[in-house]
Amino acid sequence: MSENHATLNRLGESLNQVVVGQSAVVQQLLIALLAGGHVILEGVPGTGKTLLVKVLATLVQADFKRVQLTPDILPADITGTNILDFNNRTFILKKGPVFTQILLADEINRTPPKTQAALLEAMEEQQVTLDGETLPLPELFWVIATQNSLEFEGTYPLPEAQLDRFLFKLIVDYPDSNSEKQMLLNRQAGFQTRRLDIAQLKSIATVEQIIQAREAVKAIKVSEKIIDYLLELVRNTRQHPDLALGASPRSAVAWLQSSKASAWLSGRDYVTPDDIKVVAPPLLRHRLILKPEALLDGLMIEAVIGSILDRVAVPR
Repeated sequence: MSENHATLNRLGESLNQVVVGQSAVVQQLLIALLAGGHVILEGVPGTGKTLLVKVLATLVQADFKRVQLTPDILPADITGTNILDFNNRTFILKKGPVFTQILLADEINRTPPKTQAALLEAMEEQQVTLDGETLPLPELFWVIATQNSLEFEGTYPLPEAQLDRFLFKLIVDYPDSNSEKQMLLNRQAGFQTRRLDIAQLKSIATVEQIIQAREAVKAIKVSEKIIDYLLELVRNTRQHPDLALGASPRSAVAWLQSSKASAWLSGRDYVTPDDIKVVAPPLLRHRLILKPEALLDGLMIEAVIGSILDRVAVPR
């Protein structure tokens, strides 16, 4: 086991100690970090979505910025703008929050499409163009967007083409009773989820180690049988009778990359069918679209993903 691998495991353990009851989400978040893919966190208020991202940024010593997205946020509020300095009669670039290593975009579905597009362009190109000048974003640049799963009044849902740019959609659910009790015990012991307490957490990893781990993920071996298995799963999403839209070619590439990250995190240098399966739900749940009649029948997208995984034979 490499030093970086042990470091990432400790990072996951520390996250689970602070944000209790979300171990599956923590594991999937680390896979996305290693695969270099942006994430949507969805869940009801008060389940620790913002806290999870803040703690992760602190533990990896990354520059962190948070932007609360509202209907009056403009693209310039995200990317930045040139401001005239009246004293020197020159323009000074005021960079927006997008110029950071980890960006938390809170409630992305509450801001208008023009602002969403500005953020998503930066995510896709890893650069920002201001007044004709192209400015690169940090190498680690990683966006985690949150959205409320309950309130849709006055929101601007992301279209399918933009949702496809997010690697994972993670569902943050209520913790179980034991985890919630531990949360209350932590609070009773004096831990508060405010910036002061979070800033006092000891760092586990560095940005350089994360980037090195991403390079190690790229070297993970994938056999031709595994690639054929993945492609068969992708084809099944496109042919499924309950789906109006299947997985895109971009999805297939993302599926392969995140499977390699899962294998690396598990301490292997090769991908197994289990790696393909474990990343399927977070990778597909925001990319597949149910037909209207399937929605009327109350079919859930998770059930469709499960049926596809069961239908395709696992290579031996």
